[in-house]
Amino acid sequence: MKKSAKKNQRKPATGLRAVILAGGKGLRLKPYTANFPKPLMPLGDKPVVEILLLWLMRFGIKDVTLTLGHLAEMIRTYFHFHQPLSRQMKLRYVEEKEPTGTAGSLSLVRGLKETFLVMNGDLLTDLDLNKFIAFHRKEKAILTIAAHRRHLKIDFGVLEFDEARRITGYREKPEQTHHVSMGIYAYEPRVLKYIKPGDYLDLPDLVLKLIKAGEKVCAFPADCLWLDIGRPDDYAQAQELFAAKRKRFENV
Repeated sequence: MKKSAKKNQRKPATGLRAVILAGGKGLRLKPYTANFPKPLMPLGDKPVVEILLLWLMRFGIKDVTLTLGHLAEMIRTYFHFHQPLSRQMKLRYVEEKEPTGTAGSLSLVRGLKETFLVMNGDLLTDLDLNKFIAFHRKEKAILTIAAHRRHLKIDFGVLEFDEARRITGYREKPEQTHHVSMGIYAYEPRVLKYIKPGDYLDLPDLVLKLIKAGEKVCAFPADCLWLDIGRPDDYAQAQELFAAKRKRFENV
């Protein structure tokens, strides 16, 4: 009986609503995105947004809202004709007339009454969403940001000097390590009271607003595969990663 009850226990991410931010112009990926929306950029034979949807389905997330802007009709048309995926998920769309930012667009999404996920529409990852949501709930945070360790190498000799221009140190091509946002967020619905409809608000400004208000915002460092395809070099790397580890992203 105990084994059966454990097997049937609902997992943390199952049944959550998700919002995919898919309205950006993809300026860093020009000229590819001049006439083509970034979420439809292909990895192998699938657009990156479809790979994201398959990843969500793996965790029992089948109610997804896409916030659209740049070339919105192309994204709608793709899923209109991609019936197998559309039949497996409930896809909703919110279209911005004017950009409202990575946080501001959430004010347009109706019915967010329980914990929900938000993610950028231009990333590739195998993050364990069950662990992510379990952490978020355990910490009772209003917002949790998935974080990834990123190593940055500066290809120059870095000088350190004082006000008199006297050299005090010299570091040849130093490396720095930072935890960066993965573009994946767990929200509680009460965060929406901090987002004024119609106002432009990006995620960093929302985080600062929440901290100032005394709200708890957490980071979830994750040792997983992750790439932001927003730049040409990262996009090329994502192509290689997807080809090498395709099953890790597509298995549902």
